Order: sequence, then structure tokens, then C-alpha cells
Amino acid sequence: MQPSIQLCREGAELNRSCRFRKGNIINLPETGKVIVAGDLHGHRRNFERIQKKADLKNNPSTHVILQEIIHGGPEDDYGGCLSWRLLFEVIRYKIEYPDQVHILLGNHDTATICNSAVLKSGKEMNRAMQSAMKRHFEEHYQVVFDAMTDYMLSQPLAIRCANRIWLSHSLPADQFVDNFDLSIFDRPYTLDDLERPNPVYLLTWGRRHSPETLNRLAEMLDVDTFILGHQPQEMGWSLAGPNTLIIASEHSFGCLLQFDLDTPYTAAGLSGCVIPINSIE
Repeated sequence: MQPSIQLCREGAELNRSCRFRKGNIINLPETGKVIVAGDLHGHRRNFERIQKKADLKNNPSTHVILQEIIHGGPEDDYGGCLSWRLLFEVIRYKIEYPDQVHILLGNHDTATICNSAVLKSGKEMNRAMQSAMKRHFEEHYQVVFDAMTDYMLSQPLAIRCANRIWLSHSLPADQFVDNFDLSIFDRPYTLDDLERPNPVYLLTWGRRHSPETLNRLAEMLDVDTFILGHQPQEMGWSLAGPNTLIIASEHSFGCLLQFDLDTPYTAAGLSGCVIPINSIE
């Protein structure tokens, strides 16, 4: 119990003190490589392959971007979701490489923090994960769960690259763009910000953006190209308009994206940097 609490606390402190972080944005350096994973949803084997591909011990200028670790993957004997175990493994990865591993806040994280219902494959995932944690931690469940949600609240909202690429779990949906509060990237976000229709909720839950919205957001955020997760991809990735690539890493056809920080890219150009995770031995 205590090691799990300490793990979450140490991971939260490292998220907040990352030397590349300003406000809620990680500003990556002008050189190096980036490996981006889409939603993992409990897929441990894909996480292990991502770690192998990155080989951070021997590549100190490589950065790994992860997101949406929880809700999916193995279950216990009662159907409880065990994805919290993978989240703890990811936090250990962050602790080992604090300035190279960056975990973005996603909508399943906000749903966990707010204890709101979120469905995946017909199952309410918060209830499934909480029941598994209660069986494992027993009387210590609440203090471990609180430490885990505090960790989630420490996660950055976005990554900005000098080559004008922006990474976030998602973006506000079309109808919310004009009133989206950009100050959320500069100030500490609160529990209220995670509730609909406030800015962290809008940032992490938006889907099916129109080309006009993506162009408007690129102008607002002063970037050229978006890399997002959140939207399921049967083949692991897709282009969502001329300036946006979506990546997914949660299944056997999951992909990652690898690109150089000192090279300009269009979304179409980034599509040539997509790597099937199952090709990593």
C-alpha cells in the first residue's frame, strides 16, 4: 500500500517540476526525437514495445509521449479492470526518466478523477477499475485511489514542439472553439475545470473536428500540425484533415509515431513516420 502511495506522489511531483514544463504545456527542446503513443488502455505488451523502441537509457535526447493508460486490458476473476497496474508501471517509467517521459491528461483520467461514468466496450470502466482496486488494496483502497487521482491531476495538458507541432489528447469540439478558455494552459487547473463544459473537459473529450475548426485552433495556438489520440483507429492511425494526425496504440494493430524535433512536418509528412507497434520485436 505505502509503496503505491509514494509512487504516485513522486510521479506527481516530477510531473509538476519537469524542466520543460511551463504552466500546463511541455515545451520540448529544438533537437532530439519524439516517440508518440496513442491511447494505451491497459495494453501492457504495446507499452513494453514502446519502451524497447525508445531505449531511453541509450538515447538521452529522445522523448516519449504517453496518454490514456487506464480502462481496458486484463481483468481480474470478477471482471474488474486491472489497468491501474499499467498506470503504476508508466509512473515508474516517468520516475526513471523524469525529463524524457511525458504523460498527457486524457478524458478517461478526468472521468476517474470526477468519478463519472465512462463506457468502453459496453462496460462502465470506473466501476470496473475501482472494484478491482478495492479487492487488491482492501482497507487501504481509498488512500491509494486518492493518491492516484492526485497524480492524474498533475499531468500536463499538451506538448508544444519548436517545429510547430502540438500534441494533446484531443481538442475542443466545433461548437466550443470560439469560447474556449486558452488561459487553462497557463494557470493551475482545478476540479471544476474537469467538469462539462469547462476547458479541461472540452480539451480532452472533443471528437470529429471539422477542417475549419482545426484551422481555427491552429491559429489560436500558433501551431501548424496536431497529433491527437482519443478517437479509436482500427488500423492504429489516420489523417483527420490536412493538419491533423490521430494515433492509437491500444490493440494489436496499434501504432506509434516517431519524428525529429528539428524537422518541419505536415500531417501527411508525419504519416510516413508511423510505425506499427507489432513490428517491434
